[in-house]
Amino acid sequence: MKASETNFLKFLQGTKQFMIPIYQRKYSWTTKQCRQLWDDTIRAAEDDNVKGHFIGSIVYIERSLYQISAVPQLLVIDGQQRMTTLTLFLLALGKAIEESGKSYEITKKKIMSYYLTNSEEDDELYHKLILTKNDNNTHVSLILDKPLPDEYSNRIVDNFNFFKNMIKDSGVDLNNLYKGISKLIVVDISLDRDHDNPQLIFESLNSTGLDLSQADLIRNYILMGLEPKEQSELYTDYWYPMEKSFGNLNDSTIFDRFMRDFLIVKTGRIPNVNDVYSSFKDYVNQSSKTIQEVVKDIYRYSSHYVKVAFQKEKDKEINQVLKDINTLKVDVSYPFLMEVYDDYEQQLLSKKDFIALLRLVESYVFRRAICGVPTNSLNKTFATLSKEIKKENYLESISAVLLLKDSYKRFPRNDEFVRELAIKDVYNFRNRNYVLKKLENFNRKEIVDIESYTIEHIMPQNTNLSTEWRQDLGSSWEEIHNTYLHTLGNLTLTRYNSELSDRPFKEKRDMIGGFADSPLRLNRELSKLDKWNEQEINARAKKLSELALEVWGYPSLSDDIVSTYKNKNISKEAVVYTIEDHAEYLQGEMLNLFNELRKRICNLDSSVREEFKKLYIAYKTSTNFVDIVPQKSRLRLSLNMLFNEIHDPKGICKDVSNLGRWGNGDVEVAISSLNEIEDVMFLIKQSFDKHRDED
Repeated sequence: MKASETNFLKFLQGTKQFMIPIYQRKYSWTTKQCRQLWDDTIRAAEDDNVKGHFIGSIVYIERSLYQISAVPQLLVIDGQQRMTTLTLFLLALGKAIEESGKSYEITKKKIMSYYLTNSEEDDELYHKLILTKNDNNTHVSLILDKPLPDEYSNRIVDNFNFFKNMIKDSGVDLNNLYKGISKLIVVDISLDRDHDNPQLIFESLNSTGLDLSQADLIRNYILMGLEPKEQSELYTDYWYPMEKSFGNLNDSTIFDRFMRDFLIVKTGRIPNVNDVYSSFKDYVNQSSKTIQEVVKDIYRYSSHYVKVAFQKEKDKEINQVLKDINTLKVDVSYPFLMEVYDDYEQQLLSKKDFIALLRLVESYVFRRAICGVPTNSLNKTFATLSKEIKKENYLESISAVLLLKDSYKRFPRNDEFVRELAIKDVYNFRNRNYVLKKLENFNRKEIVDIESYTIEHIMPQNTNLSTEWRQDLGSSWEEIHNTYLHTLGNLTLTRYNSELSDRPFKEKRDMIGGFADSPLRLNRELSKLDKWNEQEINARAKKLSELALEVWGYPSLSDDIVSTYKNKNISKEAVVYTIEDHAEYLQGEMLNLFNELRKRICNLDSSVREEFKKLYIAYKTSTNFVDIVPQKSRLRLSLNMLFNEIHDPKGICKDVSNLGRWGNGDVEVAISSLNEIEDVMFLIKQSFDKHRDED
């Protein structure tokens, strides 16, 4: 490796061509970075004491040992962003000089000949900088002053226009500007293909992990060590089509998640999403497959992931099930679903069984959410699920394996599901529209678009109920209102929400757009009733809960069949704590307060897991976001955030960063009455949002 400090313009001079390898990411600098470069250049231009301004390094290797071109072709493995930006800067300066009609120290022709082109060469060799794909087509059009291609690079054009406008609007002297650019310094790092390891050097240059995503690092790792022909074939046939299916990786976090799930499928281990690159290298090094076989494998599984995550399956029946599953936001199931997808495409299970299996996953996840089953280690459950089943009897075995799960891994049985669904606060449940949509459209060919409807409380939300409502509900109307307001029995759908408002039940039933005038199945029984009270709410809840048993089915297998799948060597579960372990303080008003708070926390998202510990109750998504310590006259909450991160407009939080406390985090807040729930939930949601996407 040879490294030397050099003037950037001098570095560009001479006949040479800098090529951005196909595996490098697209040009991605924004106007923010361009403005910084502009400011640095102006500062260098205006200050005679500044002899040079360092802008970074440019690392490159010769394209091939067997290169025969008269123009040295140099593969840039680090520095493409600043090289591309400075090229646009120089091009904009040349345009400004040409349009001014004045004489300057430098001319547009010299800028083009010295720094932007190889003026004696033709075709592709004419250009001093070759970018990738659309970036290059756009860049070439600007250099040649030709119309932009139909699908041009927005970043290239936007940044070129930025420099053009800054030159025009700032009124800077163009000689001075050229003087500033002439002071820019780079470190010229030339690698020897025989003696240097470009990948190791590349990693060390990006060791902070701030510049490149896991997707960038993986792509470079795969392709950098190959000869150009192999790079081109793998990139063109597999990697580029995969990037396009992911939306050209505009959001690299999606690809990072896919790669984590791919590694889960292949290794059975769950790497941290921020450490996927390191885990991928370990996988490749331990695998007997060639890098070409690994890439083909990634490509195949990426097609499954895209179908699952983005609902891109062409079969409408399958795609509808995937939409339902994704409504529940259970990303942790993707590794299992990808493997099942692969088996389906390998014809190891029929379309009918594939759909039934997907519905089983949906039912498993939804029933657990309704029953408030802590989803502790749900990611591990799905990561290892395929290893527990017998693929020669696919559907039966997965059904049996799920039935055998117990404790916090269990598949809620019908009696528990019906009981919990009838009393659950469905209105504040994150997937409330999904619940009503599924109930309304079950076995219905003419599908109702639920998104165009709003949820209607049959018994109004207004706590100041009218005389008619109080008479219908009876002497215990306040208790009935508090108990049943947001439950399934009292909820329906309408497009006449504002018209129905707080009207008495009979008016809601008989008016235009009312229950008797509704095309929805959910409203049929309401049209037959004369009043709405506790008895009718319970009756409707029971009927809808029984329908839910069909919508979200429970596997139907005999005990004899299930017993054949029992693992005789299952180790005993670790100690499992329950609410009974906190009975000393969770009783009476404190128990009521805890139940209401836990309901609100669990309804934040289906990913929320509740786990009873010996000394506190933890609520988790990627990790603990709030822990509750029951006490005699209050619930003490620990929020897993730094104290300076919390937005606490009412000043009710306490900094406990230097105090010993059960629970996680530096923020403590207490709650002792139901009136404080909204304020506390505002704080809890901040911690939930912080931790939800960290794993």
